[in-house]
Amino acid sequence: MSSTQPSTAALEWAQRLIRFNTVSHESNLPLIECIADHLRTLGVQPRLTWDDDRRKANLFATLGAGKPGGVILSGHTDTVPWDGQAWTTDPLGAEVRDGRLYGRGSADMKGYIGLAVSQAQAILEADLPFAVHFAFSYDEEVGGFGARHLIADLAEAGLAPSHCIVGEPTDMVPAIAHKGVQRWRCCVRGKAAHSSLTPQAVNAVEAAARLVTHIADMGDRWRDEGPYYPGFDVAYSTAASCVMQGGIADNVVPEECRVHYEFRNLPGTDEVAMQQAVLARAAQLEPAMKAVDPAAGFSFESFATMPAFLAPEGDPAVALAQRLARKQQTTLVAFGTEAGLFQRAGIPTVICGPGSIGQAHQADEYVSLAQLAECEAFIARLREA
Repeated sequence: MSSTQPSTAALEWAQRLIRFNTVSHESNLPLIECIADHLRTLGVQPRLTWDDDRRKANLFATLGAGKPGGVILSGHTDTVPWDGQAWTTDPLGAEVRDGRLYGRGSADMKGYIGLAVSQAQAILEADLPFAVHFAFSYDEEVGGFGARHLIADLAEAGLAPSHCIVGEPTDMVPAIAHKGVQRWRCCVRGKAAHSSLTPQAVNAVEAAARLVTHIADMGDRWRDEGPYYPGFDVAYSTAASCVMQGGIADNVVPEECRVHYEFRNLPGTDEVAMQQAVLARAAQLEPAMKAVDPAAGFSFESFATMPAFLAPEGDPAVALAQRLARKQQTTLVAFGTEAGLFQRAGIPTVICGPGSIGQAHQADEYVSLAQLAECEAFIARLREA
């Protein structure tokens, strides 16, 4: 392995995983079984936890069963879709060209998972005094649902790893913080009528618009008043209403409207209070609506949530990542990860992986071979830790 090229085995594993279509609405079982079968040939029995339909599974595997603590190498197996994107190569082709590995998930984050799996035998042969754990989840891209089941299973089994490295793309610089993501769906029920008889109706679109304006005002207040966290691309919490659907015709007062909105909250801010402020505004609007039709009003559903993450001063996972990366600097990332979930489970956690988020989620996603080589060396140094 040179400084600019990963080993042949590592690259082949990364390519193998990219070639599985694991867009979040698809099953990830073929990929999971591919990894599980390889681990079984090494005498490692993985733990699988399933979604309700048993179409998807998490994989947790311990290299060095019975040893104390241990380091989790964590990654998600699902990817975002590529519909409508102008790819110049096959998204599932895993093509290597001009020092880059192309394909959906190459940076986010099958490259990292492939590197980890390729070193399983070497980790076992090193006979380390601690365990190394693989934790590969489903449905991270749509809300982190798989990792929640995986972490609950660890607690039930009495497994208590001492560190977690989430291999999201950070250009191999340990990342110590990211914002949380809270997504909500609001359904507004009104009362339809001919648009010439608006006093006899409850306009669901107008009620939703009043709520959306309130959400926008909340975001403006955070922008103007803080709190602020220097180092983030946007140094304050944000609010955004991203989907609004309602109405059936120009002359019909709309009976229904649906709004999707999100908060991206700084570490240390109260995401519960954010939603409570929205509920309070809805409660102010409802009496006038119900005076016309008692069935009118608002309903809310959380459909994606990822907690904010901030590693504390002196965090052992950060120190480990700095040592493995041979870098003292740290960074912050703008995107959400599963790091906050592992941290809330009491496991010191850091984010560090190959590639850049700027290369992910878009046409011709890639990770450079140099970054893969750097990450392969990072993981290999666990055998010296």
